[in-house]
Amino acid sequence: MKFRRRQRLQNNSRERLIDSRQRLHISSCIVLLTGLFLALPVLAVPNPFGAIPNPFKKYQPDVVVSDPYIEMHTGPGRGYPIFYVAGQGDRATILKRKTDWFKIRIPRGSFDDREGWVHIDQIRHTLDLEGNPIAVATYGVDDFARRRWELGLGGGDIDGAATINGYLSFALNPYISLQVEATQILGEYSDGYMASASIFMRPFPRWRLSPFFNIGTGYIHVEPQTTIVQSQDLSDEIVHAGTGFDFYVSRKFMLRMEYRRLTVLTSRDANEELNQWKAGFSIFF
Repeated sequence: MKFRRRQRLQNNSRERLIDSRQRLHISSCIVLLTGLFLALPVLAVPNPFGAIPNPFKKYQPDVVVSDPYIEMHTGPGRGYPIFYVAGQGDRATILKRKTDWFKIRIPRGSFDDREGWVHIDQIRHTLDLEGNPIAVATYGVDDFARRRWELGLGGGDIDGAATINGYLSFALNPYISLQVEATQILGEYSDGYMASASIFMRPFPRWRLSPFFNIGTGYIHVEPQTTIVQSQDLSDEIVHAGTGFDFYVSRKFMLRMEYRRLTVLTSRDANEELNQWKAGFSIFF
């Protein structure tokens, strides 16, 4: 009799586990299909991103120094020493750009050309061969709105446990982007990690303080630090929805603040709800 009762309990437990897993996979599929539905209309749209105007990308223009002099550094930064000074009227060739520094060549003979780095402030005061000022692009809010890739690192809190996270994002257009993220969880009684994939929607991508909304799915794994804490469900799938904002700082840097509501799809009868807060810095390109 006891064996039959135990067998019935095991069968009931197995049925609840199967039903829970089925709900888990159905919920994950709904999230992914919703994201795919939102992303499909933009895949057929021509690329809405405009490249940063850069007259030095496809050719190397010749310019004339219009200031009394320009200073050439050995590397792309003010910390590099000045090794040569070109005077007014000297002709130079712009070779390439690295952030706000331009590598130029000053012809001084067959075997005596000078190559060095000049800051953007001095390049703006050079002229083309027709006497017109050189158009030099600078990074700003428009480039923030047209960004394609983001790489970020930050930290936060998930129901009392500290977190460290990193992410990589790719924009389908200025309004919708896809993101993958990895998070390390550092709790008082347990540690763990979490991986997720999300779809971000930005209604106002051209604002310096740009709000966003996201939905996604992922995986969470928790490891207790002591044997006192008993856990029957260490690895589970998750779904989440969140909101936050990106703030353009300068150049290619931005600040992100975000809140997420996570639902852990456990194998038990009841799922778990978690609150996650995080902040960090990102670079876009």
